[in-house]
Amino acid sequence: MSLAQTWDSIKERELFVMGAVLVVFAVFPYLLTDFFVMNMVVESLESAGMEGIAGLLDNMRGWDELASLILIWGIFAMGYDLLLGYTGLLSFGHAAFWGVGAYSAGYFSAHVSSSPILIVVVGTVVAVLTAWLLGYLSLRRGGIYFTILTLVFAQMMFYLASSPLSFITNGENGFTNMKVGELFGTYDLGSEFIVLGDFIGGWLYVFVAIIGVICVGIAYRILNSPYGLVFHAIHENEQRAEFVGLNVGRYKLMSFVISGFFAGVAGSLFAIHGSYVPLESLYWTTSGEVVIMSILGGTGSLFGPIFGAGVYLYIENVVVSLPVIGDFWHLILGVVFVITIAFFPSGVWGAITKIRSLVRRSGGDR
Repeated sequence: MSLAQTWDSIKERELFVMGAVLVVFAVFPYLLTDFFVMNMVVESLESAGMEGIAGLLDNMRGWDELASLILIWGIFAMGYDLLLGYTGLLSFGHAAFWGVGAYSAGYFSAHVSSSPILIVVVGTVVAVLTAWLLGYLSLRRGGIYFTILTLVFAQMMFYLASSPLSFITNGENGFTNMKVGELFGTYDLGSEFIVLGDFIGGWLYVFVAIIGVICVGIAYRILNSPYGLVFHAIHENEQRAEFVGLNVGRYKLMSFVISGFFAGVAGSLFAIHGSYVPLESLYWTTSGEVVIMSILGGTGSLFGPIFGAGVYLYIENVVVSLPVIGDFWHLILGVVFVITIAFFPSGVWGAITKIRSLVRRSGGDR
């Protein structure tokens, strides 16, 4: 067996994938804070008297808080891609599950328990139940009707949260009574991770990263199971899947519910991350953002949406802080999106995969 074939057999193993994700997540905050190459570039520019450019690049460091946010949105986008990229269902209402998960987590933390793990569990369970109900109703129609129904249901929930249920959600002010306790009653999520200090970041990032690795493992297991193959089959040809005896409606509902599960996990973590649940969590723009992230990173791939979330949030948070060009971050994001889709329809991750294939072919590997 050649070296390339050995590598191909190893990289598909679940333990290897989860181990690789764990390593990447561990070093990820470092890339946003004290990436040594950026340090070297900044120091070189300063010594060369180019303080302006050095200051511009210096603004791109020190974003360790952003690392947690990218992973949270990455979980959301990865779950959404199970529905869009693998089953072929375009939902514009996933803000409902993200927002319901966040609000449930916030309400539970304020009135029942502030345990971070229980907060995530409760937010996820409520989101799954909501996805089950809305999926059952929305999937009774296909195509554009399904997309519009999901959007309408999400907007209905936004309206409920903004006015009729404002005595629970606090209306336009958002839910502000969030209480986040210590992890396992010992570790304050606001403190630094005491084993590796600044290298990893705070306990909040560790908590998010561990849940992120678990979510990647769950998604990988689903996509490589017979269930995942059915999702593929429905995406490729729904009628043919019906002809071979598959209950397409049931599988589509399960895809919707599984996607809602990941949205609930991410929404709960988002509430913990900010100790606050904004009303915009249920607004249609949240649904639009996760669609953009998924397409930008590359639908139909496990890691593409996570990559897309990173690109989107980096532009939204880092580029916006830069002088002169920061005011045009929406335009910059639009240009990046258009260029990516025009030249790489399979997204940023698809482009990386294509480049990797070209490199392997140029090396004589067939």
